[in-house]
Amino acid sequence: MTRQQTRVITIGDKKIGGGNPILIQSMTNTRTEDVAATVAQIHKLEEAGCEIIRCTVPTLEAAKALSEIKKQISIPVVADIHFDYKMAIAAMENGADKIRINPGNIGGRDKVEAVVSVAKERNIPIRVGVNSGSLEKELVEKYHGVTAEGIVESALDKVHMIEELDYHNLVISIKSSDVMMCVKAHELLADKTDYPLHVGITESGTIISGNIKSSIGLGLILNQGIGDTIRVSLTGDPVEEIKSAKLILRTLGLRKGGIEVVSCPTCGRTKIDLIGLANQVETMVAGYPLDIKVAVMGCAVNGPGEAKEADIGIAGGIGEGLLIKKGEIVKKVPENQLLSVLKEELDNWQA
Repeated sequence: MTRQQTRVITIGDKKIGGGNPILIQSMTNTRTEDVAATVAQIHKLEEAGCEIIRCTVPTLEAAKALSEIKKQISIPVVADIHFDYKMAIAAMENGADKIRINPGNIGGRDKVEAVVSVAKERNIPIRVGVNSGSLEKELVEKYHGVTAEGIVESALDKVHMIEELDYHNLVISIKSSDVMMCVKAHELLADKTDYPLHVGITESGTIISGNIKSSIGLGLILNQGIGDTIRVSLTGDPVEEIKSAKLILRTLGLRKGGIEVVSCPTCGRTKIDLIGLANQVETMVAGYPLDIKVAVMGCAVNGPGEAKEADIGIAGGIGEGLLIKKGEIVKKVPENQLLSVLKEELDNWQA
């Protein structure tokens, strides 16, 4: 696909836009003031593949905590600001690599100017964030409801406010829990700006509903070449957001690396705990930097044929299992050794 060409924005040691790789974000759900808990969660997210982390900054204590948090992590930190412009300034003074604000709700133009002044002085990018749930009353009335057009107009109004202050180090984020409205809004916005876009479906829900909504929404947006960073917003462990984001990018061909696990649906021929085995394999392979496909099959009869497109696979039968490479059976092993045999193969894998 052809990526939308945007300007390049630097966030800490990361670059987005301009054809750079789409980066994966998440947000901590700890109290930012609790440095130990926040750092521990960020380390888990880093290990899973998170490349930019956002932390809420509702208090001065939280802003000050950013400086200590940054010393203990290796990815850029975005400070999430709501309503209080002083928190935006304090966050930047304490090392935030980017701030996320809605210029429409932090206290008026003079407050926006104060924030932009500090951002300009420190060359810190500002993510202008607008959600459908916070759309201004006049735009709701103008468009007879919450619409993609209204969301885009609101976002561009905020961007123009900052541009008038001669600052252009910006990223735009427009989100809605309505998947198709969100898709349309990004299509409209991409034609009107060259700022990098952070893409996500807000309030998408729990692991199941959130993943379905995010996969459809992000898939439709990213497949048009739109988007420079993404977050899969889930009600759950933020690590799950990273797993889902990586899989979405790999499925669209926008990211290479990491093992792809494929597994067959269960049926009456399945004689092993395929569901448990597939989940164990998926967890196990997460730490391997290999760019290969691993198949987990529940039938020793059809497994080899069904796994022929995978680089390596395992299939279970009654009391025994098969190790398969490129559709060819290379070894029979006891059923309870399937996982360990697969691990041994991956440890010694040579393409």
